[in-house]
Amino acid sequence: MLLTHKENIVKFSWFLPSFLSLLLFGSPVKATMIANWHFDSNRNHLDFTTDENIQPKVQLLTNPTRLVIDLPGVTLGYPQTSQRVGLVIQNIRIEQFNAETTRMVVTLAPGYTFDLAQVKLQEESPNHWSVQLPKPLPLTATQPKYLEITPSISPTVSDNSTLFAGVVPMHSPMKALEPQIKALMSRYSFLKTGMFFLDLDTGDYLDIGGDRVFPAASTIKLPILIAFFQDLDAGKVTLQEILTMRRDLVTNGSGIMQYERVGKKYTALETITKMITISDNTATNMIIDRLGGAAKLNQRFRSWGLKDTVIRHLLADLRGTNTTSSQDMARVLALVVNNKLVSLQSREQALDILRHTTIHTLLPAGLGKGAVIANKTGDIGFLIGDAGFITMPNGKRYLAAIFVTRPYKDTRGRDFIRQVSRLVYDYLNQPNPVATLESPNSTTRY
Repeated sequence: MLLTHKENIVKFSWFLPSFLSLLLFGSPVKATMIANWHFDSNRNHLDFTTDENIQPKVQLLTNPTRLVIDLPGVTLGYPQTSQRVGLVIQNIRIEQFNAETTRMVVTLAPGYTFDLAQVKLQEESPNHWSVQLPKPLPLTATQPKYLEITPSISPTVSDNSTLFAGVVPMHSPMKALEPQIKALMSRYSFLKTGMFFLDLDTGDYLDIGGDRVFPAASTIKLPILIAFFQDLDAGKVTLQEILTMRRDLVTNGSGIMQYERVGKKYTALETITKMITISDNTATNMIIDRLGGAAKLNQRFRSWGLKDTVIRHLLADLRGTNTTSSQDMARVLALVVNNKLVSLQSREQALDILRHTTIHTLLPAGLGKGAVIANKTGDIGFLIGDAGFITMPNGKRYLAAIFVTRPYKDTRGRDFIRQVSRLVYDYLNQPNPVATLESPNSTTRY
């Protein structure tokens, strides 16, 4: 469960009170703005991200007992946000402490302490930090009054890392499946593809050109949706706030809002829903604008570790200048389903919207009966793509992302993605997976 602006989902039984003073120091600071923050009560873990490199400074103060996290050089950019939590953790707030410092404050009930040696300031990246807090202990008079802790530096996730997106342990390539996929690729040699599939339960993966950069088309709406829910958790936006459809945001391509009168008003919830379920390009432009523009979103994407996902133009980007990769799309989904980017409630709401997309011709077409997918497709004629989080009837969960460039609107590109999806699904649906490739004359089950 994640701490958010939604009071009804925040329930904690204990946290970090003490009469001690704790200072934690990080890396050099640059003036910037805070992008997002959340607290995961299941792991007693506080996580925050800014637009640039920062140097967090954490103190535990008394009367009342409170954990203070100062971010020198960081501008909050919105009014103080406070969240009532419970009896032991009384509240958490974020505020502009002075002109040069944003402060995060956790106010605690008295009577508890913790093992200072177990408090860990973790540098996930130069602009992404976390504080791991141990289980509180009864306060005693023998606790040390001061401790300086050197922050731990997370290894950069690379192709040789054992963790995908820093959260999913990677086990082994799907070696029995890969030859079958490559045989299928040889039959569709006129297509250029990149794909990445990851079994969230075993860590087995299929990576064929997963880092290859493609036009994002409408799959770019997936990380935009998650960025919106991050801002919702941070109190920067609300679901019921009113957005006005300005003339400069209206565009052609997919969606129906382009046919409405300029100046029509929609709630933010209506807008993000149309952005995803019917892939409305005008709705997407309205959300990009509301979140501060493409440059701000690109900074956010980089803070998540996305290497290839860039918004260069508003929608409809029919020339394909906005880019991403299969690994980047899978990374977003991995971070979301592992509660790294948004709160539990926001995660479920975002996934529910993604489960109600109306285009089912790509990855969903290859799934077995009873499977559930939360996905977003993209299609700009010469390119199609799809990225999703799949739950199989047997409870197995996996991530899927695939892009294909093709002759303009050639339906064989769609058929290729369907068959890849089916091969992966059938492979993962077997106790001891052995993939088989259908013959050209076989009956295809979609």
